[in-house]
Amino acid sequence: MNNQVDAHLIETKLKSQELFSGHFLHAFRDTVALPDGSEATREYFVHPGAVMIIAMLEEPGQPLRLVMERQYRYPVQQVMIEFPAGKLDPNELTLQCAQRELFEETGYRAKQWAKAGVMHPVIAYSTEFIEVWFAKDLSLSERQLDEGEFLEVFLQTPEGLQQDCLNGKVTDAKTLTGMFWLQNVLQGKHALEWVSAS
Repeated sequence: MNNQVDAHLIETKLKSQELFSGHFLHAFRDTVALPDGSEATREYFVHPGAVMIIAMLEEPGQPLRLVMERQYRYPVQQVMIEFPAGKLDPNELTLQCAQRELFEETGYRAKQWAKAGVMHPVIAYSTEFIEVWFAKDLSLSERQLDEGEFLEVFLQTPEGLQQDCLNGKVTDAKTLTGMFWLQNVLQGKHALEWVSAS
């Protein structure tokens, strides 16, 4: 961001009040100076960041399939279809987090990884970012869910996932965004730089 070019848009923090400190979310209410000199209030969550994994299973004689999850999400009171994802632990690199979350939630390990990009899913009220990682050359073993974590793992073709997105069966923002990345990769419009798992 170029602060000189964007000066007519930037808000400046004047004071900050912590409203809530939870297990991983912290809520704040800030007073900010607007570009015209007036003041306003901004309430938001500070989030540690997360990763999402588009894991592609390529097997001889089978169409490309994606490792997907079904998980109950309490705030919306629904079972949601999602790509595997999870939040960063303190001082954890995003690739390490992606590798850990894929294995813990699904049991899959990947030999090849590629970072596609980053998204900010709720910019109006959270600092959360999610890095999008692709994974391939998969092998399956016993998953290791966290205590209190319940989810189903299933395989879906890209075409099936696209249809689920279009017909409203998938409404999770990160998964919809992941479908965008996946389409562009599969159509050759976005080249990934693959690295071997450490």
